Amino acid sequence: MFYGEFEHSIDRKGRLILPAKFREVAKNQFVEKFFVTRGLDKCLFMFSEEEWRSQENKFKTMSFTKQQPRTFNRLFFSSAVDVSFDKQGRILLPQYLKDFAEIKKDVMIIGVSNRIEIWAKNLWHDFYANNRQSFEEIAEKLMDV
Repeated sequence: MFYGEFEHSIDRKGRLILPAKFREVAKNQFVEKFFVTRGLDKCLFMFSEEEWRSQENKFKTMSFTKQQPRTFNRLFFSSAVDVSFDKQGRILLPQYLKDFAEIKKDVMIIGVSNRIEIWAKNLWHDFYANNRQSFEEIAEKLMDV
């Protein structure tokens, strides 16, 4: 559903414009609301409402009596916020999420199929530089046919 890599900036009022390509996908899929939360590797995860509900249902099945699922759910859901984009395609990210992802101004917006990831530009470039060489090796391990 969401594919590609886009460079954008946070404006003076703390808003982030979603790439036109992603807005078009959202419109075609009748997505009016997204959920943004702490992601992994110091990025933010952004899900359509439908995908958010699907993920939420998976996480609800984890036992709350076990420490790791309990901790994960607390951190994942406590930071979640629902957002809708305005007529210019902008969303407002809360400061605590920008702090978590070390986002100041320049961001990379990455389409990862069922979700969008929002990265501080420098952290995305570091992640990419540190992982691009192992892409084929990872593919071999994951796609053992």
